[in-house]
Amino acid sequence: MPIYNKLVRDKIPQVIEKSGSKFTTHILDQSEHLTEIKKKLYEEVQEFQETMNHQDALEELADILELIHAALPIHDATFEDLEKIRINKKEKRGGFKEGIYLIEVEDK
Repeated sequence: MPIYNKLVRDKIPQVIEKSGSKFTTHILDQSEHLTEIKKKLYEEVQEFQETMNHQDALEELADILELIHAALPIHDATFEDLEKIRINKKEKRGGFKEGIYLIEVEDK
């Protein structure tokens, strides 16, 4: 029986059950949940880096976004709160849309 020891999507136990397989799970406390979200984010970002086409890239970005949604309540925040912070930072420092790659800055 494979051992996974990782955060999975909420409906995975039902999927496994429908397949007729047995499984073991437990519900993480808030601290454990955040730790596992961070691990899963790292995994999903790596998978995004390895994508070779637009559809796979969008699938991985959707997974990353889902993990962000899961992390927000742990920080007592909503997606709207996050979006306000994102917009504020973009207004002050810009976004990443133009693809500017900084090479060096001369010391004064």
